[in-house]
Amino acid sequence: MKQGKSIITIVMLLLAAAIAIYFGFYVYDSLNDPFSTTLAYAYTEYDSAQAQGLLVREEQVLTTQEGIVEVVCGESKKVAVGELVARVYRDSRAKSDYAQLERLEQEIALLQSVAGSGVGVESAARLDEDILDAVVQLRASVSLSDYTQMQEQIQQVKSNVLKRGYTYGDGVTVADLQARLKQLRQERSEQSQQFAGAATNIRSSQSGVFSSYVDGYENRLTPEQLSEITLEQLDQLIEEGTSLPESGCVGKVITSNRWYFVCRLDEEAAARLPIKDKDKTVTVRFVGDFSQDVKMRVERVGKPENGQALVVLSSDRYLARTTQLRQQTAQVIFDGFEGLRVPKQALRMEYENYTDKETGVETQVRRLGVYVLVSGRAEFKEVKVVAEGSDYYVLRSAQAGSRAFRAGDEVIVRAVGLQDGQLLDY
Repeated sequence: MKQGKSIITIVMLLLAAAIAIYFGFYVYDSLNDPFSTTLAYAYTEYDSAQAQGLLVREEQVLTTQEGIVEVVCGESKKVAVGELVARVYRDSRAKSDYAQLERLEQEIALLQSVAGSGVGVESAARLDEDILDAVVQLRASVSLSDYTQMQEQIQQVKSNVLKRGYTYGDGVTVADLQARLKQLRQERSEQSQQFAGAATNIRSSQSGVFSSYVDGYENRLTPEQLSEITLEQLDQLIEEGTSLPESGCVGKVITSNRWYFVCRLDEEAAARLPIKDKDKTVTVRFVGDFSQDVKMRVERVGKPENGQALVVLSSDRYLARTTQLRQQTAQVIFDGFEGLRVPKQALRMEYENYTDKETGVETQVRRLGVYVLVSGRAEFKEVKVVAEGSDYYVLRSAQAGSRAFRAGDEVIVRAVGLQDGQLLDY
């Protein structure tokens, strides 16, 4: 037991000695380092307030009977009245049969195109370019994780490859293509009769933007309710969260270009909104999947309740990028201050005696600025404070010409006894 305690004591003493040596070296190095510098860089400080709320749109939910649902319309795609958005199959066998019928339809369309354009070297060369373009577009979508048009792009690649096969076929003539077309049309007619009623097409009853994302808010909160909604009701909706889609739901159509953001703001921030101005717009910065600054119109500012106020904002831009967003936390930006960011330790107040030539009166002038390392010398540059952070200032130059404070200047953060024009030893 005694030997074990002795080893522990020795280890602790060695550890304490190592820590003392480290801090001793750090203090010695700090005292012997004549100065330290950092680069000034362009920075924008925003005067903003946080808002939490919900995105609201005019939305029509599309429903159908029970079955296997296949959405055939891309996310955020514009649809017309009567346009096909989904297909519902009676069972898995019906889905397989319908896929076979679709392949027949595709091959018929391709054969008609090839027969109409002719079979030759010129057509084949053009098809090679079409295949390459389609593959490049598909690859770009995969790289960007943009899957909104992937189904159409894959279909385009398949179509071009199939068309190329007919174009390059050995001894294939227009007569051969016409004979094949007749055969395929006969097969399509037989299969159409056989598969009748196996699938139901779901079409949009209104024009708008399609989205397959349904979260249950579509009927709980509409633009018409925003003129009367209260903070308590908003908080309750946020707390309830999303709900499971209705049975047989295939998606929704957003029927208006204008969308709304109903949120809560601090009372002081809400009072700063330009509700009485002609412009009545404010910049809202969204984060997350939709990282974008949006200029939004101020629709309503409610009466303050317990230091908070309900605010309704709207926009007619970026609708296609917000179809899957609902609960959001954003920054309402009132102003932005551009300048150069430096650590607080770099800002200095220098005093200079000035004698009036006419009166001979000597006065002391204060100058606010930073020291910049220029060709081995400390050069004092006057600045103005634009904004302040927890450990930094945003500054602008108070001088012009060669004495102007610019981005990229090497600012002296720490040094003792600095003077303008002083030669510094490295």
